[in-house]
Amino acid sequence: MPEVRTVLWVPVAAIAGWRKDPVVVQTLRSTAAATISYVVALQLSSEPAPLTAPLTALLVVQVTLYSTLTTGIRRVNSVVVGVLIAIAFSALVGLTWWSLGLIILASLVVGRFARVDEFVPEVAISAMLVLGVTQVADTAWDRVLETLIGAVVGLLFNMLFVPPVWVEAAGQSIEDLARRMRQLLVHMGEELTSETPVERAAARLHEARRLDNDIAEVDAALRQAEDSLRFNPRVKEGLLYRIVLRTGLDTLEICAVVMRVLARTITDLAKARRDENLFPHEVGLALQELLAHVADSLVSFAVLVTSQTSESGEAAESRLAADLAAARAARDRAAELLLQDIQRLPRQWQLQGALLAEVDRILDELDMDHRTRRLMEELDRSREGRHGRRRLLPSLRNWAGSRQE
Repeated sequence: MPEVRTVLWVPVAAIAGWRKDPVVVQTLRSTAAATISYVVALQLSSEPAPLTAPLTALLVVQVTLYSTLTTGIRRVNSVVVGVLIAIAFSALVGLTWWSLGLIILASLVVGRFARVDEFVPEVAISAMLVLGVTQVADTAWDRVLETLIGAVVGLLFNMLFVPPVWVEAAGQSIEDLARRMRQLLVHMGEELTSETPVERAAARLHEARRLDNDIAEVDAALRQAEDSLRFNPRVKEGLLYRIVLRTGLDTLEICAVVMRVLARTITDLAKARRDENLFPHEVGLALQELLAHVADSLVSFAVLVTSQTSESGEAAESRLAADLAAARAARDRAAELLLQDIQRLPRQWQLQGALLAEVDRILDELDMDHRTRRLMEELDRSREGRHGRRRLLPSLRNWAGSRQE
């Protein structure tokens, strides 16, 4: 019986997890909006198969309400502009090779002036599709109507059924990034107590460089979460959430850069100390312990950044403080042992000093006082930007009034 429950629980848990997957949610929302727009267009359009309406709805219904109101509107503009260009050309010329080239050129040029940004090619695509239809004048106006139907349905769909907030997914991606960084630091520390071939040290350096790709993926998830917080009526502290997550990712990105430099330092030491241990055994153990505490601090920092309740935030803050205290104590012990080793045999002393300096940089970035100052600076900068826009409106009104006089 327990085995049967386990077998049943696995697919149920997987299905429940789909509700948090942006791809699954977007697929279902787009399908629903496109179907509704097609049904509405059947009632209002004279076309027997008004497929432009569901096409437009698919383009408009984005993952977040903010992107719907920005990207979606630009998409609609691109389709409408293309249809209008096709109407103008259909009244003058038919469809030939030179008229096709001319309409593509005109669509791309007009699309730039219409400020549809990345959707300029869709202007030309819409114009070509409409120009290739028989009785283009009548059909074109039907396409305009269908486009507007799809746009309205898409916008209303996202307003009535507000898209989810993707903060949790972004927070999970930040924590996963911190855990990958932790694993790399632990592996680097384990190799400091033995003879490390240059090839192995270089492999760790390549792993550190690949963190850039992980950061890019987390940044994409975070941008989606930031968009989901904008214009969302279910979120009251959207600005604070965005700043907390963004500054947290910025800190991890700086730490990843420092880790890459740290891996470069260890690789240079491995080149200089072939066929021998990188450090004396006692020094290597101290450095291994230091990197292990730094690695734990990275994860604790990520948990603190992504905590959404005050209780979990306080627990994460206490854990981070303990990990940083342990890391600083281990750093002092390692520094003392390194100093003794350098005084005894001062070879490659600059690399050993650089190793400690790089660890100090990571600890400074993770320091809670440093993070608090940075959060306050970002909040002040955001408030100044909003106040600046508010002060600009009266100035513009006064300027417009003086021009009218």
